[in-house]
Amino acid sequence: MKARSFALLCGVIVAVFAAASEPTAGQRAPAAKASPNAKTAWVAPRMPWGDPDIAGIFTTDDELGVPFERPEQFAGRELVTDEEFAQRATQLQRQNDADSEEFIVPRAGNGPEGGGGTGPPSHWLERGKPSRRTSVVVDPADGKIPYLNDAARQRSANAVNARTSGRRPFEGPEAMDLYDRCITRGFPHVMFPTIYNNASQVVQVPGYVGIRYEMIHDVRVIPLDGSPHVSPKIRPYFGDSRGHWDGDTLVVDVTNFPLNTVNYRGAGGQLHVTERFRRIDPTTVRYEVTVEDPTTFSRPWTARLSLKTDRRLAQVPEYACHEGNYAMTNILTGARVEERKR
Repeated sequence: MKARSFALLCGVIVAVFAAASEPTAGQRAPAAKASPNAKTAWVAPRMPWGDPDIAGIFTTDDELGVPFERPEQFAGRELVTDEEFAQRATQLQRQNDADSEEFIVPRAGNGPEGGGGTGPPSHWLERGKPSRRTSVVVDPADGKIPYLNDAARQRSANAVNARTSGRRPFEGPEAMDLYDRCITRGFPHVMFPTIYNNASQVVQVPGYVGIRYEMIHDVRVIPLDGSPHVSPKIRPYFGDSRGHWDGDTLVVDVTNFPLNTVNYRGAGGQLHVTERFRRIDPTTVRYEVTVEDPTTFSRPWTARLSLKTDRRLAQVPEYACHEGNYAMTNILTGARVEERKR
C-alpha cells in the first residue's frame, strides 16, 4: 500500500474513534416531538447530519445462553415456554452462585476446557440474563445451518473443535489458530458472544461507521460513500466492508475473505456476508447477518442478535491479549513436556 493511502486510512480510523467517542444525547438530532395527548410510535433518533443513530457501547451477554442452532427439543418453536424459561433462570443462578464460590475458593482444572491450558477459571465468565430464544439462527425456519453436504458439515465441526479442544497437537505457533495467537477472532465470529469480553462500540461520522470489538481489540471502519469493493487480490482478515443506509437500517456488504486463514463454520474464500443494523428502541440495536457460500451451504442463512446498551459500560475495556502472550509459551512448553513423558 502506498504511503499516501496508508496515511489516509490511519486518518479515517483516528477520526472515527476520536470524534465519536460515545456521543451524548446533546450531540444527536432529537426525535420528533409527540403531542402530549397522543400516543405515537417510538421514533429512532438521527445524527446531526441526518443518518440514523446506531451509535453506542453494547454487549451481547444476554445471548450467551442461546444455542446457535436450534436443538431438537425446541423444534418448531422460536421461544421457550414459561416453564423452560424458569428452568433457564434457575440454572443461570446456580452458575452464578458456583462462580462466586469458585472465586473465593479456586479449584484447579475447573475452566471450560478442563484445565486444557487455553480456558479461564469459571468466575471469569460472563453469564448475562436468561433468554427465551431457542436459537441464534432465525432463517431457515428450523433454526439449522443448511450445510451443502456432510463434507461441509465436517469442515465446520473441525473448525469449531480446533478452537475449543485443549488436546489437539501443538507443534508450534503456526499450528495454533489466529484466535489463540491473539491476532483476531475473525469475522463474523467476532460479532457473536463467547465466554467473556462481549462488548462492542459503534461510532459514526459523516461517511463512515466504525466498530470496535472488545475481544482481541479488533476494529472495522465501514465506508458509506458508495465506492466499490477493493480488488479480489486484497483479502483482509475481516474481508472488505461497504455500507449504505436502507431507511433506518445500515446494510453492510462484506466480501474478499481470506482463502485459507479464516474459516467461518466451514466456509472459505467464497464467503459473502450481509449485515443489517437497526435501532429498535433506546437501548437496543438489532443485528442480523446473512451468510452465503455455495461451496459450503445449500442456501443463504441468517442469524440475529440484540446489541444491548449497559449502563455499567462507560467504555470498551482494554484487551491486552498480545502484550506478553504467555499462554502461547506455556501451551507449547507444556506440549513438549508431555511429549517427553511418552
